[in-house]
Amino acid sequence: MAKAPDPLAKYNAKRDFSRTAEPAGTLEKGKGNRFIVQKHDASRLHYDFRIEVDGVLKSWAVTRGPSLNPDDKRLAVRTEDHPLSYGDFEGVIPAKEYGGGTVMLWDDGSWAPIAGKSAKDIEDGHLHFILDGQRMRGEWMMIRLKPRGKERGENWLLRKVNDAYAGGSDALVEGELTSVKTGRTMAEIAEGKAAPKILPQRGRGTAPAGRGGGGEPQAVRSRKAPSTAGGGFRALQLATLVDSVPAGNGWLHEVKYDGYRALISTGPSAKVFTRSGLDWSDKFPGIVAVAETIAPALIDGEIVAFKDGKPDFSTLQKAISEGGDGLTLFAFDLLAEGGEDLAALPLVQRKERLRPLIPAEDDRIQFAEHVVGAGEELFEAMCREGYEGIVSKKIDAPYRGTRTKAWLKVKCTRRQEFVIVGWLPTKAKGRGFASLLVGLHGDDGLVYAGKVGTGFDAATQDDLLGRLEKLARKTAPVDVPQAAARGAQWVTPKLVAEVAFAEFTGEGVLRHASYLGLRGDKAAKDVVAEVPVAVERAASSVKISSADRIIFPEDGITKGQLADYYADVAGILLPFAANRPISLVRCPQGRAKQCFFQKHDAGSFGKQVHQVDIREKDGSTEPYLYVDDADGLAACVQMGTIEFHGWGSLVGDVEKPDRLVFDLDPDEGLGFDEVKRAAIDIKTQLADLGLTSFAMLSGGKGVHVVVPLTPVAQWPAVKSFADRFCRALAANEPERYVATMSKAKRKGRIFLDWLRNQRGSTAVLPYVARARPGAPVAAPVSWTELKDIDTPARWSVRDAAELIERANGRGLAGWGAARQVLPDL
Repeated sequence: MAKAPDPLAKYNAKRDFSRTAEPAGTLEKGKGNRFIVQKHDASRLHYDFRIEVDGVLKSWAVTRGPSLNPDDKRLAVRTEDHPLSYGDFEGVIPAKEYGGGTVMLWDDGSWAPIAGKSAKDIEDGHLHFILDGQRMRGEWMMIRLKPRGKERGENWLLRKVNDAYAGGSDALVEGELTSVKTGRTMAEIAEGKAAPKILPQRGRGTAPAGRGGGGEPQAVRSRKAPSTAGGGFRALQLATLVDSVPAGNGWLHEVKYDGYRALISTGPSAKVFTRSGLDWSDKFPGIVAVAETIAPALIDGEIVAFKDGKPDFSTLQKAISEGGDGLTLFAFDLLAEGGEDLAALPLVQRKERLRPLIPAEDDRIQFAEHVVGAGEELFEAMCREGYEGIVSKKIDAPYRGTRTKAWLKVKCTRRQEFVIVGWLPTKAKGRGFASLLVGLHGDDGLVYAGKVGTGFDAATQDDLLGRLEKLARKTAPVDVPQAAARGAQWVTPKLVAEVAFAEFTGEGVLRHASYLGLRGDKAAKDVVAEVPVAVERAASSVKISSADRIIFPEDGITKGQLADYYADVAGILLPFAANRPISLVRCPQGRAKQCFFQKHDAGSFGKQVHQVDIREKDGSTEPYLYVDDADGLAACVQMGTIEFHGWGSLVGDVEKPDRLVFDLDPDEGLGFDEVKRAAIDIKTQLADLGLTSFAMLSGGKGVHVVVPLTPVAQWPAVKSFADRFCRALAANEPERYVATMSKAKRKGRIFLDWLRNQRGSTAVLPYVARARPGAPVAAPVSWTELKDIDTPARWSVRDAAELIERANGRGLAGWGAARQVLPDL
């Protein structure tokens, strides 16, 4: 019998194991379901995607790395099979050896074909599979391309399937910069630096948990992260039921999740509180385990269980009764962080501070995404897909621990809580009941509300009867029509049921009611009828005078149109502009007339624009301007403002910056292609240091590279880092860059303006209009799309709708958000 070919023969033939630290290729008995991704900086940077099949790692080189955007099809070139032991390799392959370069273990987890498929499909040129990694998750597909010409290799396409784990094109390769094994960057691996004992908190979330074996995620802390607790329970903000979706861009809209409201105190002693303040931590051990890995904070959210891909209340109850596994918390608000109370901040800013706290690698806690404006479209989509509805929230509202009209809920079908007052026995033999009798609290006490006759299986009936029999009483706790009361068994009204129904009759009785489950998080005394109210159309409290005055003469754009633009984009601008000291570019007579900067306030702007006292260099104190809502923006426009420029820190602690900005300012003779190439180079250099960065068109001549920071380091350290970083780049490529302001030295070069990263300096904020011809705006872009943009003034104030749509889309999801600290240079 002929000997079977060695699947690792090609792998071994390509390598000299006396020179490379890569493991020799020997067949091993594996578990059959591991996958890894290794970031590999060889002749060109790529990502090696490997899955365990028949004792080896089947391998593909993904040239641009995996994308979470289902519209992206990434080329994946089939390479030789690798040994299973290669899955733990991280290090440097010598330069003249095959594949010479730095290798990082970038992702690690398990894989499985979808139901009805198998690994044998690879030989047929396709594979449809599920990944459960620390970065790549959910459903994916690979398809082999037909060879062209004399091609000998196999070219495949790797694509993300549209599911809950889909996202933006840049989210993975631009945002995840460190090893899942050692926490090191590519540069640190190349330099042979040892892995830190505690993995630094860098990138979009906390460092990932180890692979395999059922251990809880490792608690990871920033080297300088705040250590004070997130806090205990506080009253939750509740939504008012309305009859329609509020219109306008002053609202953001979230999915209404069908679950239990919860307040999470994160940190080493994490707790889960119900909306009434009960400590239910023991019911949700998985969520608590993840919450313990998050820096101390107080997070508001909803705990759900999924059935057929959608949140389902009955499934949630069953999961809780069986130990609380398989549950997810969708986090939608941040009340406190590191001991700092955030309730007074506008909602959009609280959400942007929440986003980077959520660990991307564990789906037991997820960030609740939202859209600005476009509420009707989201509502229609949610109803079409069988969801409960949506919640609409004012973008600039503070957090209030009560029911308000700043949060509104719109339901696809009618449902609410009812108090169980009794039951009607079944006529069939055996244990059970025909229907529940329910009531609601009104002005005159508890009132009968009808029967609930569906939604029970045998197990549910048996459980309910056991609970109801313990509350049995002889008399009815409510006045009930004689016909409805015949044969009824009454109970003390303590149990609360969630019920879906078609409508109330004229007598206030339910029609077509279906039982969904018991609510242990709400007291019977608090159950009242929810009656939808009409949506109030709020108007700005700021009146824009001389709205017809033309302030962009070349384009005919008026002061009123500029005010409308800022009102429209407030929901996407305020996360970056609110509660930040600002300087204004004021042009009272229009952009072509005299314009001037203003950073101090003499009280002329009105109550919508606030002041923060900041110490100057000479020891004096001056009142600096800041805004915290859409009315504040409007008040500034009323006073002739066109541009808003912000400090690199917030008014809560002006001495600790929360961002770096590198402004690439080209000499007059340089084209925009040179600026784009420089921005991408800087992004790469920052990535080597473990820093995630984002691109923004300035609306002027260049590009800003924005680096968000956890506000830990103070201004001198941040300024020093920016200075040394830019001077090192200029020294390395003096023909391209200059890091000094001298215009004489800028000829034919790009000025790397790091001076914006010092106390008191400002930079133009995202979505701000520029006082330039064409009324351009500063616009966030992804690194992927930057390559195809031909001007830094791509969008203008006429493009508010497109800018909002872009901000709501996958491509810019999470733009400008990352939890990271400065590395040592």
